[in-house]
Amino acid sequence: MSALDVIRLFLHVLAATVWVGGQITVAGLLPTLRALGAEAPKAVAQAFRRVAWPAFAVLVLTGIWNVLAEDPSEFNRGVLTAKVIAVAVSGVAAYAHERASSKRGLAVWGALSFAAALTALLLGVILGGEAG
Repeated sequence: MSALDVIRLFLHVLAATVWVGGQITVAGLLPTLRALGAEAPKAVAQAFRRVAWPAFAVLVLTGIWNVLAEDPSEFNRGVLTAKVIAVAVSGVAAYAHERASSKRGLAVWGALSFAAALTALLLGVILGGEAG
């Protein structure tokens, strides 16, 4: 594995840690945040988005780089396609979550974004195992 491969994979995993791990962390903090006041969850969500969206962009860019850097025959096209769809759903749902005005909308879009992010993470592990 070259130094460039290490950098590419490191950036991809780091960005996934922020995107997926950040969602887990914020969700786990929600009960405490709500107890601090009605504006606390919104303030933390706005702070999180400042690191989450750049991480999402790094994920997409390094994901494309990952595919271009590997031998296409190494990938299961069905798994790769499913991962791309899961990433897109996670991003679109996170965007909708940010713009939701009801508690139900926040819950539905947030849960969908998180479920899709976890799915993309799992599929990425599968793809990594196939390429390695």
